[in-house]
Amino acid sequence: MQENEDNQDPENQDLLQDLSENGRTEELVEMFEELPTMDVADFLEEKPVQDVVNYLLELDLEDQGRIFSDLSHDLQLKIFNLVDRRTFARIFGQMFSDIRADLYQELSKEEQIELLPYLDKKVREDVIILSAYPPETAGGIMNTDFATIFADMTSSEALNKIRKDAPSKEMIYYIYVVDNSMVMKGIVTLKDLVMNEPQTKVTDFLNEFFISSEVNEDRESVAQKIERYDLVAIPVLNSLNQLVGIVSHQEAIDIIRKEETEDLERLMGIMPSENDEEYLATSSFHHFKKRVIWLVSLAAIGILSGMIINEYQGLLEQFIILAMYMPMMAATGGNTGSQAATVVIRALSLGEVTDKDWLKIVLKECRISFMLSVCVAALTYLKIAFLSFHALLPTNFSMSYIGIIISIAIAIQVITSAIIGASLPLIVRRLGGDPAVVASPAITTIVDITGLLIYFTVATLTLGVS
Repeated sequence: MQENEDNQDPENQDLLQDLSENGRTEELVEMFEELPTMDVADFLEEKPVQDVVNYLLELDLEDQGRIFSDLSHDLQLKIFNLVDRRTFARIFGQMFSDIRADLYQELSKEEQIELLPYLDKKVREDVIILSAYPPETAGGIMNTDFATIFADMTSSEALNKIRKDAPSKEMIYYIYVVDNSMVMKGIVTLKDLVMNEPQTKVTDFLNEFFISSEVNEDRESVAQKIERYDLVAIPVLNSLNQLVGIVSHQEAIDIIRKEETEDLERLMGIMPSENDEEYLATSSFHHFKKRVIWLVSLAAIGILSGMIINEYQGLLEQFIILAMYMPMMAATGGNTGSQAATVVIRALSLGEVTDKDWLKIVLKECRISFMLSVCVAALTYLKIAFLSFHALLPTNFSMSYIGIIISIAIAIQVITSAIIGASLPLIVRRLGGDPAVVASPAITTIVDITGLLIYFTVATLTLGVS
């Protein structure tokens, strides 16, 4: 995933740019090997694709794969189309396995077929297996960059096997202990192996109690486990408890960011998209497609508000002051409902509550909204009783009486809006949907309609106007 320009190191960017402009290619390539990968990737993103290829080919294969993994998918695909398949296969084979699988899925079937013959057998098998899992599962985000040892090995034998497996330095902290069938037996750390005597058996310090994920487990659940238990990586097991891959904490961070972005978009009535780019890099038409469905749908539902107002036109003509406080009624209800929905959706996302807790949640929101309603009603009454114009009232009606009526209506609106805002996400979750889809815009539209009904019903009953 590419970082935006605000996260770049200006000094590193200036240094690389200076070396490039002065034609000091050899020093530039040396800096590629020393600087953080993301700084190098950000620098290359701004260069012509042919220059990027030339720079990459000056590096050794491991560095080619490391840097290429952090380039944007667009640039990766451009490089794929520019170089010959054999050259690309060498770079491709050095990529991080999970990113490699993602890129492989971006290729067309014909391009995949063209590339496969040039890949090593292990890489070929790895990319086909990883590409087979749905992207929203643990299998779809896992990688195969890990080290395994056997329980009957000594510390010395285990270290020798790790050197042979040669996992990347980022993934060498946890060592996974398996049997001959790759069934997971436990975990040791590199520190365990180094600190114990060379002839000590792995079984003597094996940790048999470990956190794992299942290959078809939802990726958000996997990320939450990594976050909750503060893991560097989590093993992914199949139905036979065989180790098939791991998910790293870097991947978990990416998942949490994506899920938070999706939830935020749904909260605002925007349809999420799998391949979203940065705001300015996304076309206006793509933004339009993401927003138009909810906007038009809610506008259509909002027509009901106009129908309700039209039904009570006679009441509004007699009591013009009621029209003045309709915007306040709608805004208060919308804000209350959105607040309740937001806290409930957050609690659901963090696993603090489930849809089975609906009664506790609704009762809690009733208590909270009652206190809020008292504050809002008191403020409304004071505003109407002391700061409104008496000329807006028919004869024989006092401003204090009207203030009480409108305050009662707004108090009821606050309570019902909170209940609606808390209940809808729970109902959607119960039906198997994403609670975020009923958040802010949808709830605002719904409570606008219910608010008008409450407002005019209370006014009709108390003012004696039909």
